[in-house]
Amino acid sequence: MAILRLVVRRLLSSTPLLFLVSALTFVLVSLVPGDPARTIVGQHATVDQYNAVRAQLGLDEPLPVQYWDWLARVFHGDLGSSLFSSEPVTAVLNSRLPVSLSLIVAGTVVSGILGVSLGLLTARRGGFLVKIVDGLSLVGLAVPAFWFALVLIAIWSVKLRWFPVTGYVPFSDDPAQWGRSLVLPVVSLSLGAVAIIAKQTRDSVLDTLGRDFIRVMQANGFSQRSILYRHVLRNAALPVVTVLGVVLISLLATAVFVETVFAMPGLGLLTQQATIQHDIPVIQGAVLYITVLVVLVNLLVDLAYRQLDPRVRTS
Repeated sequence: MAILRLVVRRLLSSTPLLFLVSALTFVLVSLVPGDPARTIVGQHATVDQYNAVRAQLGLDEPLPVQYWDWLARVFHGDLGSSLFSSEPVTAVLNSRLPVSLSLIVAGTVVSGILGVSLGLLTARRGGFLVKIVDGLSLVGLAVPAFWFALVLIAIWSVKLRWFPVTGYVPFSDDPAQWGRSLVLPVVSLSLGAVAIIAKQTRDSVLDTLGRDFIRVMQANGFSQRSILYRHVLRNAALPVVTVLGVVLISLLATAVFVETVFAMPGLGLLTQQATIQHDIPVIQGAVLYITVLVVLVNLLVDLAYRQLDPRVRTS
C-alpha cells in the first residue's frame, strides 16, 4: 500500500508538469517560422483555398482556443491527426515508440553496466588505470554523439561491413538483425553516459570505503569481497541510481541526433520531421509522450531509492 500511495502521489504531482510542458510547446511551435496551410496548398493556391485549409485545420482560431481544443481532445484520449498524412497521431507515435524505447533502454543498460564496472575497477585498482578512465571520460563528454556515430558508420559499416549503415529491424521480424541494427546506435549513444556513470561510481565507492563502519568491518576481519559487494555497493548505489536516472533522461534528447544519423524511425526523427513541416498535432503528441517517459523515469528512481535506503521507506 505504501508503494501504491507513493506512485499515486508522484503521478498526481506530475500532472501540472504535463500541462506546463504542453502549453509551452504549443506557444513555441506557434513562433517557429512556417505555415502548414501554405505548405499543403502550395505557393500557387488562391487566397480562398488557403483560408479554407486554415479553417479546416483550425489554424484561424486564436492560439488559446487552439490549445483548449487540443486539450479537450486529449482528455478523451484523442491526440488529433497529422496535418499532412491525416493519420491519427496516437497511431503514428505508437508505431515509432518501440524504436526509441529499444535504443534508449539498451543505451541505459550498456551505459550502466560499463560505467559501474569501470568505476568499481578504478576505485579498487587506482593508479594508472584511473588516468586512462579519466582520459576516456573526457573524450566521451567532449565528443558529440552524432560525430561519433559518423565515425562508427565509416569504420564498422562502410569499411568492415559488420553492421548495417542505417535502418531498424523490428524484434518480431528478426531478433538477430534487430540486435545488429542497434549495436552502432547504442554505442554512439552510450559514449558520454559511460563516462559520467563511471566517475560517479568511483567517487561514491571511494567515499563509502572511507567511512567508519567500513573500517570497523575491515578491522574485524571481514573479507574484502564481502565488504565491497554486500555493503559498499549498496551504500554507494544511491548517487549512482540518481545519475542513471539523469542519464536515461538525457538519452531521450541525444537519441534525436542518433536516430537522424542512422535513419531510425523513432520519436526523435519523427519530432524533427514534424517540426520542419510545422505539424503541430504530431509535435504536441511527441512532446507529451516524452514528458510522460520523463515522469516514469523519475518514478522509477524514487522506487529504487525506497528499496535501497530504509530511511526513505519511513519518510
